This record gives sequence, C-alpha cells and structure tokens, in this order.
Amino acid sequence: MKTKNSWATLAMCGVLCTANSAMAQIKVGLMAPLTGSQAVVGQDQVDGFMLALEQAGGKFGGQAVQVFKEDDQLKPEIGSQAVRKLIDKDRVDAIVGLSFSNVMMASLKSLTESGTVAILTNSGPSPIAGASCAPNIFSVAWQNDGAAESMGKYMQDKGIKRVYLMAPNYQAGKDMLAGFKRYFKGEVVDEVYTQVGQSDYSSEIAQLQAAKPDAVFAFYPGGMGVNYIRQLSQAGLLTKLPNYSVFTVDGVTMPALRDAAVGTTFGAMWDAALDNPENRAFVTAFTAKYKRVPSEYAAAAYDAGRLLNVAVGKLQGKAGDKRALAAAVKASGDQFRSVRGPFSFNKNNLPIQNYYAFQVAKEGGAPVVKNVATPLTQHRDAYAAQCRLP
Repeated sequence: MKTKNSWATLAMCGVLCTANSAMAQIKVGLMAPLTGSQAVVGQDQVDGFMLALEQAGGKFGGQAVQVFKEDDQLKPEIGSQAVRKLIDKDRVDAIVGLSFSNVMMASLKSLTESGTVAILTNSGPSPIAGASCAPNIFSVAWQNDGAAESMGKYMQDKGIKRVYLMAPNYQAGKDMLAGFKRYFKGEVVDEVYTQVGQSDYSSEIAQLQAAKPDAVFAFYPGGMGVNYIRQLSQAGLLTKLPNYSVFTVDGVTMPALRDAAVGTTFGAMWDAALDNPENRAFVTAFTAKYKRVPSEYAAAAYDAGRLLNVAVGKLQGKAGDKRALAAAVKASGDQFRSVRGPFSFNKNNLPIQNYYAFQVAKEGGAPVVKNVATPLTQHRDAYAAQCRLP
C-alpha cells in the first residue's frame, strides 16, 4: 500500500524522469524493497536519494539525471532480475540502494561482471568487504559488522559480563553478531538466530528470560524490530534487562515504538540527533518535505546522491565510461560533505567512519534520542586485508 509520501516521491520522480528522458545524460537505477514488511526502509532510501537529486537541480555534475526505480520486494530472485534489467535493458550508469544483504549478494555476480557502478545504501556484507571486493562496488552505508562492533565495545567498556545475542538468520544477522563478539570479551550466554520476517518472538523471549543474562544485544531491522521491542516491553523486560541493539530502534521504528523504546541503547553511524551543519540542514529539509524524521537509510541514500554529484562532475561528460566513473566515485569519497561527519572509502570501497552510541530517554513527556558516546572513531572494517584491490 502506497503512503502519501511515497506517492509524492513517485510523482516527483515521474516529473524528473519524463522531463529529462529525452536529454538524460546520466541514468541511475534505484532499487529497494518498496512493498512488504520492509517497505518503510526502502521508501526512506528512495526519498533520501531523490532529495539529494532535487537539491542538485535534477542534475549530477551538471548533467541531467534519469532515474529507474525497482522494487526488489526483499526477495533475492526478484532483486537479481531487477539488477539484470537495469544493466541490460535500461543501461544505467550506476545502481543505488540494492536492498538488504541477501538481495545484494544474489546480484553480486551480475554487478561484478558488468562493471556497472553499484552504491549500497543499506548493507555491507562481509564477502564484498573481503575476498569478493570489486572496484565498481561501493557502500556508503556501513560494513555490516560496524555498528555491532561499536555496541560490543560500548558494552565491554561498561563492564557488562554476560550477554544474550539475537538476530535473524541471514548474512547481515551473522555479520552483526560476529562483529559484536569481535569487541565484547565477556560471556555469550546464547546466540539465537530467528527467521527473516518473523513477527512473533514469544518463544525466544521466554528463553531469554530463563537464561537470566546481564543484558541482551539484538539486530532486528524495520518491522521485525518493532515487533521485537514491543514484545519485550509487554513482557516487562525493558525495565528489568538492559537492551542494546543495532538497526532495531532507529528513525524507521521510533514512530511506531515511541515510549516502548525508552531506556534502550543503540549503535549507528548516524542519527538525526547528530549535531553538525550538514546533518542539521539535511534533517530540516527531509522533515519539511516528507513530514517525518529521516532514518539512517535515508541519510545513506542522501549521501549517495551527493557523492554521485561530485563524482560525475569530475568526468566532464564521460560518465558512460564505467571504469572512469568507478574511479571518480572512489576519489570523491572524502570530497563530499557527509551528514554523518568524517567519511572516506577504505581500500575495499567500504566506509571509514565513526560509530556512535545513542540512548532513548523521555523528556517533556516525549521520547528523545541522545548521542551518549562515540565508541569507534574513523573505524575500518575487519575484512579489508582480504581485499585484493590496491
């Protein structure tokens, strides 16, 4: 079901695409889950990217942009078909978004063989950070382990001894828990993997209660996170058991969770609470246009648009050269002003960036998010050494 905001975005895209179709010099594919339980995550990416394009006057590097949107439905087979269409039929110069890690991995072969520039705004699977890295594949989001590594360090620094771990059973879930354990040196009481898209966690919560850990750390993005936190709250655990997470309590889930999220702590490379000039301007513009606070997915996609604007400007009308565009994207990593603060690309084309700790508190009768720490600064992922890129 399309929301008012999504229809507005589609309308804007339609105007841009129609007006520029005859003269478009840059073609960009924009792929995300736009239907189903994770549609809100996908819509934020679309809206963030389209805002950056609008602010650039519908042009990147002074060249008109035509956008081709695809809904991967969070299904690897649908996503891989969409990527092939964007590459073979639409002949795009770059593909932005590329969905969750399971969808991205299904398209890896097509992307690497085609040489088409890919800019991930919602994933950073460990294989593409390591041995499967490629010169045309970039992430402006994160390496999957990163936010979890920051929470592992944060909880270690706080002296927590026994932790219970939970995540959905797919590449990102495994990466998140691996990252957490890389920095947390206490006892892992149990490590539980649940089905992707699961909505009922009553059985797992009962097991969690019985285990009696000092704290719980979880990764449940989008709708999964809303159900997980609500059910913890209903079981009375949020007032008894310290709750830490990544991509579970964030800009996407906070409107639904509200008071249920109070007291939780989460790690991320970005939140609307970050106080820097670029972020203040972005949050103000996004909120004014879409009537909601942006999430980290919107921020990453907005940065992807700003990155492409700088990169295309370096090519002087030659964006059709795939190798030249990939080189320009790499060179532009530390030249655009990211809303998250410091940013550059590592040798594996994944971010070098800060990871922050945020806490949800209640002030004036309403939940607010506060930046309480920066556990990892200018952080590099653990897999870059396996990447053969220079």
